[in-house]
Amino acid sequence: MDAYELITRNVSEVVTEDEVRALAEDPDGKRAYVGYEPSGVLHIGHMLTANKLIELQEAGFEVVVLLADVHAYLNGKGTFEEIRETATRMQEQFVAYGLEESQTEFVLGSEFQLDEEYVLDLHALELETSLSRASRAMAEIAGGDTATVAQAVYPLMQALDIVYLDVDLAIGGMEQRKVHMLARDTLPSIDADSPTCLHTPLIADLTSGVGKMSSSEGLSISMEDTESDIEEKVNKAYCPPTADPEPTDEGEDRENPVLQIFEYHVFPRFGEVVVDRPEQYGGDLHYESYADLEADLESGELHPADAKGALATYLNRLIEPGREKIREQRSD
Repeated sequence: MDAYELITRNVSEVVTEDEVRALAEDPDGKRAYVGYEPSGVLHIGHMLTANKLIELQEAGFEVVVLLADVHAYLNGKGTFEEIRETATRMQEQFVAYGLEESQTEFVLGSEFQLDEEYVLDLHALELETSLSRASRAMAEIAGGDTATVAQAVYPLMQALDIVYLDVDLAIGGMEQRKVHMLARDTLPSIDADSPTCLHTPLIADLTSGVGKMSSSEGLSISMEDTESDIEEKVNKAYCPPTADPEPTDEGEDRENPVLQIFEYHVFPRFGEVVVDRPEQYGGDLHYESYADLEADLESGELHPADAKGALATYLNRLIEPGREKIREQRSD
């Protein structure tokens, strides 16, 4: 796999292809970043973008993780003291999950976002941006139904972070797309370059396959889940014998979240999957690619129940180092 294929593997959108190809040709010294609100425990959404950061490290990029304490404060996630304590714990969990510590720079937003130069540049972006455009950019990120002034400023800060962190590549889930497009449109107004962006997929709701899996609503998977928690959650997961399920009766699109987790979490980290089956049912199945596993589910060779059993096993292996780190943190 060449550098471009590794950089863009399992992404939903590349903005733009030419810009990413140029980075892939000479990744040495290039910097990529993701920003995370400190929220306590890594969940499957954090892990998906972290998987991409791990691949970017393999491709030769330096990685910056913004622990966005000011953003979290603006989004009503607690006091600065509480948020910064959480940020420290999340940093340790990211390293336990697999980010190479020597290639990762962890930065608190408050280290630069309160400086005069940053604030003046932020005001300059505010002058260039309508309230409706900022609110639209924030719509898929904000908690609650009522937009606040703080939430209108939030996406402009995300845009400016790209400049002040001196990064070449911004990573985010598809819910960050409008923010990144806002950044591409507005940053030239302060003589900054439009950012190059990669957007990762969103995992569907685990029990219905509709919409986005959420740590605040419905069933989600996080580093604090025990082995039995994971087994129970995966066993309840929606998993029809197809990668392209029928829409709901209301016409809502559905995805197969079990297959999504195999594609975006398991295969990127393990490369090969073994599905344990008794000899009477044909014995173990070995997969060296996600496409082969999906094809066997479609054909009926792989039963959804066996797929779920394998998924629980690999998710547990993926999460165990972080789970152990959380146990250590809580015993301090």
